[in-house]
Amino acid sequence: MAGIQVSSSLLLSKRLPSLRCRREIVGARVNAPRVHLGVVSHPKLSSRYLVDEMETRTGYPIARHDTKSSDDPRVITKLYAIMEAVADRVEMHKNIGEQRDNWNRLLLTSINAMTLSGATMAGLAALTAEGSPLMALKLSSIVLYVAATGLLLVMNKIQPSQLAEEQRNAARLFKQLRVQIETTLALGKLDINDVNEAMEKVLALAKAYPLPLLGSMLEKFPSKVEPTRWWPKQRSKQGFVGKIEGNNGWTRKLEEEMRQVVRVLKQKDLAEYIDLGSKALKLNKMLAISGPLLTILGALGSSFVGTTDCSWPVMIGVVAGAVATAVNSLEHGGQVGMVFEMYRGNAGFFKLIEENIMSNINEKDVERRENGEILEMKVALQLGRSLSELKQLAAIAECSEEFASKLF
Repeated sequence: MAGIQVSSSLLLSKRLPSLRCRREIVGARVNAPRVHLGVVSHPKLSSRYLVDEMETRTGYPIARHDTKSSDDPRVITKLYAIMEAVADRVEMHKNIGEQRDNWNRLLLTSINAMTLSGATMAGLAALTAEGSPLMALKLSSIVLYVAATGLLLVMNKIQPSQLAEEQRNAARLFKQLRVQIETTLALGKLDINDVNEAMEKVLALAKAYPLPLLGSMLEKFPSKVEPTRWWPKQRSKQGFVGKIEGNNGWTRKLEEEMRQVVRVLKQKDLAEYIDLGSKALKLNKMLAISGPLLTILGALGSSFVGTTDCSWPVMIGVVAGAVATAVNSLEHGGQVGMVFEMYRGNAGFFKLIEENIMSNINEKDVERRENGEILEMKVALQLGRSLSELKQLAAIAECSEEFASKLF
């Protein structure tokens, strides 16, 4: 019993400090004023209160950062407001992506069911004697084929699998932007340029991956395949030409290494994915045209069943329906549109790395560049390489057939 009392007293003594801390934290939270991010009326705001409000509104836990006391509270408030909008966009794109993925499955299942039913009725009509049963089967087959054609035209126009991939990419990139804003807040030394940059990124993402279908939907069959662009145009600030060696992590050797990496990205990775995207686009166009033509052909064959002694009407009515089902399954079940969007998005990823590197190299004022060592590490991680592998790639870029990226 004495041992139990001693252990319990020790346990309570260990827990007392944490309980006191919790009471203090709870008391601070209860007494803290609530700040609404829409209209700010208090000139002095604590970033801790803003974080609490952000967590309450979005339901996302946010890392607590001690921002510099010299930072403008209005800038911090605006960044948190942008982050709140970004969190909302993540949920919107995620939900709409799931919805459009359901469209792809449900429409494909419905169209294939109607096409196969139309083919079956065309075959049964050929076995039926003249009269009302023959006419009923023929009309049913024609109606099903025509309905399948209409739905297929709509489905081929909007490409639900491609729409779903767009929304998945948008949700991922908005999450990435949210993390970038958190990093900006953590580093401190904030100014209005950080707010403007975050706003530009949000608008560029919204333009690259629009939510509505009517009016602003991306072209699903473009005449030319280009990398997807979801970032604002890089602004190169021309300053004085200072000493480079050992300045802000940059050296002449690092500059040349980055130029070699860009050369490999452009000549191999970017060119390869543009070529793959072109092939996927051509295949998708061929399948999108073939499907409706086959269902219309099946409807024509069904309409001539029983009007002639030849077997070609029923052959066309049945075979066209079977082939149309196979073509539609390959196009939408194989999600060829999604594959095209994936290739185009990968090409955009390489284009972003290229522009980021070149915007730093073209900046004459080395102090305005991103730190060279940090940039080198980022590029290596983005390409799925270690720093030594990145240096090796740059060294053998002229004579090697190796691609820059090891991720995809």
